[in-house]
Amino acid sequence: MTTFKSVNEALDFAIAAEEHARDCYLGLSQTVTKPWMKKVFADFAEEEAGHKEKLLAVKSGKAMLHAEEKVTDLKISNYVTKDVDILPDMDYQQALIVAMQSEKAAFRLYSDLARTVDDENLRDTFLGLAQEEAKHKLRFEIEYDDYVFQED
Repeated sequence: MTTFKSVNEALDFAIAAEEHARDCYLGLSQTVTKPWMKKVFADFAEEEAGHKEKLLAVKSGKAMLHAEEKVTDLKISNYVTKDVDILPDMDYQQALIVAMQSEKAAFRLYSDLARTVDDENLRDTFLGLAQEEAKHKLRFEIEYDDYVFQED
């Protein structure tokens, strides 16, 4: 994990990660063909943009986030194929795998960032964002479970 020289440097890193996540979901929304799939990923792009706005507010001193209750982890993303690329003909299952892996990485990022800062309020902010990412991952895991493991 990178060592940050300042709180602003850590926040800038997290802001860039949220921009990347937003771009990933926008890419998924443009790749999938079904309208309802497009909406799912476009909505997640908006949520990641909201995370960026929260981080910008923290950086400007306007707000701090706090960790909520721990989110259940179904661990489905631990058992699905790794390194799925965003492809033009990607099916919903592949798109969900990309999304679960992205949210898992974001959770790890914020958990790691929380361990790197001394400021208690900023640590709580990063832990709060980690829990939000865990909620996103859980939603994708539930969707994966419902969609992929449905009985015929």
